[in-house]
Amino acid sequence: MNEAGMLAPVSADATSREALAEREAGLHRSLTSWQIAMIGLGSSIGTGLFLGSAVSVKLAGPAVILSFAGAACIALTMMLALAEMAAAHPAAGSFGLYAEMYLHPWAGFAIRLTYWLCVTAAAGGEVVASSIYCHLWLPQVPAWLWIALFSALILYLNTVSVASFGKFENGFSTIKVLTIGVFLVLGSALLLGIGFPRIGFANYTANGGFLPHGWTGVGLGVVMGLFSFFGIEVAGGAAGEAANPKVAVPRALRRTLLVLVVAYVAGLAVVVGIVPWTNIGLGESPFVRVFQTAGIPAASHIMNFVVLTAALSSAMANLYFASRLIFSLARGGYAPAALGRLSKKGMPVVAVLTSGTLMVVTLALLSRFQDSLFLRMIGVSTFGALFAWGVTLLTHLAFRRFHKETQKPYVRIGPSGPWFSLFGLAAVLAVLISTWWVPGFRVTLQAGLPWLAFATVCYFVWVKRPAHQSASGESRNG
Repeated sequence: MNEAGMLAPVSADATSREALAEREAGLHRSLTSWQIAMIGLGSSIGTGLFLGSAVSVKLAGPAVILSFAGAACIALTMMLALAEMAAAHPAAGSFGLYAEMYLHPWAGFAIRLTYWLCVTAAAGGEVVASSIYCHLWLPQVPAWLWIALFSALILYLNTVSVASFGKFENGFSTIKVLTIGVFLVLGSALLLGIGFPRIGFANYTANGGFLPHGWTGVGLGVVMGLFSFFGIEVAGGAAGEAANPKVAVPRALRRTLLVLVVAYVAGLAVVVGIVPWTNIGLGESPFVRVFQTAGIPAASHIMNFVVLTAALSSAMANLYFASRLIFSLARGGYAPAALGRLSKKGMPVVAVLTSGTLMVVTLALLSRFQDSLFLRMIGVSTFGALFAWGVTLLTHLAFRRFHKETQKPYVRIGPSGPWFSLFGLAAVLAVLISTWWVPGFRVTLQAGLPWLAFATVCYFVWVKRPAHQSASGESRNG
C-alpha cells in the first residue's frame, strides 16, 4: 500500500494475469450455480418484463417475437465470451478486470467505473418503484418511508454474508420465475382452448399482419429487446464468490440466458397471441391482461406483489454487483484502499455502503432535477450497458488470441475462431449507433460519450499521481 493509502495498479506486463485476479482474493466462495443464475435473473428481470414489454410490442407488432429472438442471439455471444473468461479467471471484477488484463488498464477502469454508476442508479430506481407498488395497498404511508425501509433491507442483506444474500436473492427470483411459468401455462391453455374457450392464432396475423411495421419495426424491436437482456452479465461478477467457479459460472450463465429467452420470446409470443397487439397499452402490464382473461381473481394485486418482489430482487442484485465493481477498482489501485477491505465474513462492507450512499444521492438528485437528470441517467445507463457488452466481446477476442499465441490451455465454451464474438461486437456497435435514430434514445450517445470522456480524464489524472506511480501494495481485510 502506498503512502497515500492507495493501491497501485499491477500491469499485465509486470506480472501474470493470474496475479491480477488473485489480488481480489478473500471473498468467500459460497454461491452455488443455481444461486448465481438467480442473481443474474435478479438483475435482468426487473419490472421491465412485467410492465414495460408493451413498448416493444408497439414497435414491432406480433413480429416482436423475431425481435427478441435476434436480441437473444446477440446476448448469446456476450454470454459465451464472458463465461469462457470467467471460467479462466473467476473474480469479482468480471469483465472490467478482464479488460484490464487483455486490453488496457484504461479499459478496465472505464468499464468498471461506468457500470458501477449504472447499476447503482438502477438499484435506486427499483427502490423507488417498490415504494410506488406499496402505495396500492397502503396509500396512507408516505413513499419516503418505504424507500428508507427497502434501502435499509437491501443494504443489510448485502453486508451479512454472501451465503445469506444468495438465499434471499434466490427466493425473490424464484417468485419471478414461477410467475413466468404460470403465465406461459395459462397463456398456452387459452390459445389452444385447454380448459378455456379457444382463442386460436388469429391475432398473429390480424391488424396489419405479422409484420405491421415491416422489418424496420423488427429492427427497432431488437434494440429494445437487447435492453431486456442487460443484467445477465451480473452473473459473471459472482464468479469470485462461486463455490466451483470453473463449472458453476458457465452453467449459471447458460441457465440465466435460457430463462430469459423463454421469459421474453415465449412470453411475448403468448401476449401477442392472446391480446391484439393494437390493444396493448403502454400504461398497463400485458401479464395482468392475460391473467384477467384467464379469470384469475385479484390479478392486479397478484401482479403488484410480483413486480414488488421483482423490483427488490433487481435492486439487491444491482447493489451486489456495484459493490464488487468498486471493490475490484480498489484492489486494482483505482479507488481508496478502504473500498477493497473485507469484513470477517468476507463481505466488502465499505464498498456496499459506499455504493448505497451513491444510490441515495442519485435518488435525491433525481427528485431535485426530475426529468432532465433522469433522462441523462437513462442515457448513461444505456450507454454503459452497451459499452460493457462491446468491451467484453473485444476482450474475448484478445483473450482467445493470447491463449492461441501462448498455447496456454483454457476451457473453450463458445464456437472456435473469432467469428462469433466479431458478430456480437458488430451487432452491439450497430445497436449503439442506431440509438441516434430511435425516438427517445438519442440521449444514449449525447450523455454516454461525454461521460466516457470524463472517465478517461479521471483515469489519466489518477494514474499520473506521483504517489500512485511510485508505490504498490495490496489491500488487507478489515
